[in-house]
Amino acid sequence: QAVADSVAARIGIDEVRAQVLPADKAVAVRSFQAGGAKVAMVGDGVNDAPALAQADVGIAIGAGTDVAVESAGIVLVRDDPRDVVGAIELSRASYRKMVQNLVWATGYNALAIPVAAGLLAPIGFVLPMSLGAVAMSASTLIVAANAQLLRGLWLRP
Repeated sequence: QAVADSVAARIGIDEVRAQVLPADKAVAVRSFQAGGAKVAMVGDGVNDAPALAQADVGIAIGAGTDVAVESAGIVLVRDDPRDVVGAIELSRASYRKMVQNLVWATGYNALAIPVAAGLLAPIGFVLPMSLGAVAMSASTLIVAANAQLLRGLWLRP
């Protein structure tokens, strides 16, 4: 219970149930979901598989059984439940990075496509095709470089 409470406090989870009997795990997940909650389940055994499959996010401890690992959406490589914190932080950072890249690409294309199509031709500016191709490639490189910044993310143990 102490590890579950510690992990929950670090990632902002409101309610935690730990040390639940095997038969009650999937029931507990369904009861949270019935209340409108998004549910993450962490487990490592055969008896965790139904709850891992039922949960919105199933997280299996990597050293667990094959059934648990196959039922989960996320598999932690190390046998440390505190790695759940790192997995959540990585998923949040990835989502933020995805939104940044979508905003950049949308804004860039909203400006660049009309210019490349000749919107400014009436005032004498025509974008050369070679410059348009370079600008398109530069936009792709910016998105890729921004995504690579995730490699520098430090995940607390």
